[in-house]
Amino acid sequence: MRRFSLKKMRFVVIMLVVALAGTVIPATAMRLVPKVDNIIFFIDHSGSMAMTYQGLKNEYTKILLAKDAAIEVNYRIPSLNYKSGVFTFAPFEQLSAMAPYNQTTVHDAISPINVNYPIYGNLTPMGPGLMALDPVLGGLSGRTAVILFTDGDDNLGIDPVVEATALQAKYGDRLCFMVVSLADNAHGKEQVKKIAALSGCHCIIEVEELLNNRNAEDNFLRCGLYEELADMSSEVVIFRSIYFDFDKSNIKSEFIPVLDEGVAVSKSKPNQQVILEGHTDSVGSVEYNQALSERRANSVKAYFVKKGIAADRVTTVGYGKSRPRADNATDEGRRLNRRVEIKFTPMN
Repeated sequence: MRRFSLKKMRFVVIMLVVALAGTVIPATAMRLVPKVDNIIFFIDHSGSMAMTYQGLKNEYTKILLAKDAAIEVNYRIPSLNYKSGVFTFAPFEQLSAMAPYNQTTVHDAISPINVNYPIYGNLTPMGPGLMALDPVLGGLSGRTAVILFTDGDDNLGIDPVVEATALQAKYGDRLCFMVVSLADNAHGKEQVKKIAALSGCHCIIEVEELLNNRNAEDNFLRCGLYEELADMSSEVVIFRSIYFDFDKSNIKSEFIPVLDEGVAVSKSKPNQQVILEGHTDSVGSVEYNQALSERRANSVKAYFVKKGIAADRVTTVGYGKSRPRADNATDEGRRLNRRVEIKFTPMN
């Protein structure tokens, strides 16, 4: 049997990716129902988090992975009238006060977190950090999910499992601990498992799985934040994104079939609104990328209108570089971030 060369295998993979980019997937519309009213991002900023992660991603510190994971989780949370806030512990600090959930506000709170700090003698006061969260929880109504990004290590103050148990006893089913685990030793792994097990929701995921497995990440979020119920009154069509060259907003010929199929879907479903969301990579200023993302969205709108879709059915929005889908540190990641996402939603 003939064997593929590595070059041929790469070509096949690229062709498959291009094919998928033009695929539309019809699906029954899902109605998302929130399980909680409040979401707290609670990020471990202790000494042990400044240490290199002992896992597959062992070239990174745990705090860097935690920060990336928090940004990724924020990107994937649906807007369901939550209130949210961002806090760190060790030391305890409010980075964003509890307020109606806004993806950009949360992103802007997480982004400045320092990931280059000394270990400080490996002080990891996790228990006191949980204790400091009590007044925040006490000021909230309804149910709260605390998304805890931690390695589970502790060596100062009250035992974190004891403190988490006390909080769970105080707030009962109003509190759900959701743990993104960066534990890389036996003690830390045992600690995070115990904390996650305290809540009825029992939500836990390894940081590597969250960052590398979209289905696992979605299951983690569904575990604590929302549930999906079938909405039989409508149907949605999910499109893959189309992509742009660096600093360009013109539509590439390879994505014309995707747009033509989108136009066909729009014509067959006159009660569907077309939403075009423009994005960029991280190169350049916030202001420049905001304008570029809007130009990209508007270029797709112009194509839809030229093909006969009423302009008032097409809504455009630009997000600049605020919502990356991939790692901007790599050429491939930046390519995937230069995109327009096409969505269809029922008209009100």
